[in-house]
Amino acid sequence: MFAFIAFMVGLNLRPILASIGPLFPVLQRDVGLSATEFSLLTTLPVTMMGLVALGGPWLLARTGAVRGITLGLFILLIACVCRGFTTSLTGLMSTALAGGASIGMIQALMPALIKKEYTQSASTCMSLFSTGIMAGAALAAASAEPLFSWFGLTSALAITGLLALLALIFWLTWARHHQREKTVYAGVNLSSSRTGLLLLFFGVGTGAYTLVLAWLPPLYIQAGWTARSSGYMLAWLTLTEVVAGFAVSALISRFPDRRVPLVSVLFVLLAGLLCLVFSPGTTPVLSTLLLGTGIGALFPLSLIVTLDHARTPAEAGKLLSRVQGGGYLIAALMPLIAGIVRDQAASLTHAWLIMSAGVVVLIAIATRFKPLVAK
Repeated sequence: MFAFIAFMVGLNLRPILASIGPLFPVLQRDVGLSATEFSLLTTLPVTMMGLVALGGPWLLARTGAVRGITLGLFILLIACVCRGFTTSLTGLMSTALAGGASIGMIQALMPALIKKEYTQSASTCMSLFSTGIMAGAALAAASAEPLFSWFGLTSALAITGLLALLALIFWLTWARHHQREKTVYAGVNLSSSRTGLLLLFFGVGTGAYTLVLAWLPPLYIQAGWTARSSGYMLAWLTLTEVVAGFAVSALISRFPDRRVPLVSVLFVLLAGLLCLVFSPGTTPVLSTLLLGTGIGALFPLSLIVTLDHARTPAEAGKLLSRVQGGGYLIAALMPLIAGIVRDQAASLTHAWLIMSAGVVVLIAIATRFKPLVAK
């Protein structure tokens, strides 16, 4: 039951971002957004995800994981509903900030709860949670333009609140039968050098995800696709991510040395980015398969490798808060850089090249993640 509910909670952590990309032309026309302002609808929530995640240990000590996740789901629900009443630049930015803060709370607290409640199967639970995150992105990307055609812009942006409401109901049902947590803060010591590597690895890897999430649909729209078709393409890409995430869940126990799957998926991701560099918009199937497989496997693997370095729930909470906090701040830069590039030139090639260079750096970092010796 908990695994299913964790998956349901994960479904809600990307629709507020993923529903934006396919609606780029509409937001440009109806709201008057520039490419840089459009990129802020991804950059702002990802930045808030990072800032709030840095306070993960404080939240864990004051509210506990269960109550903190409950609060996060409630704030996310309110942010989604508010988009049904305004599509002004101020309204969109405000709800992006609130949504990012709530997502940051949930992402900071869920790993600590998983580490505490399901120690023996923590890697599998984390894979399912992160796979739910990618599945939510697929659902939002595929439905954004059809919902706009049927109900209009405000309803298309707000309807994701129904999924948040459903998740909140499931979560409250589970929490009612959950033993009350002790929220005593436990001091832990972490290796600063290893934490820095994990932070950089997670940040650059997630930067590939946020970049593709925000700017792949506009790339295909620029190549002559309709908004609906570009949304479907992003949905197929995120569905590929889901399949890759499930594959990680099923196979990760066979790889106590995480370097083998890490390096493999990074080369797949690099190949997908190079497709966008050398044949933008003309190899949709190949680039979708490569990007979806690479990003979909890399995201849960990044969380699993980080979780591998924590021996206790307190360590898991503190380490994940640092890694996700700093990592999301790094990841938030990529859509913004792409938006600035898009405003200055008609092509996103330089953004894909910068991301490709980042993946090469990740391959070098991944080779240093030797299995830790149990103490």
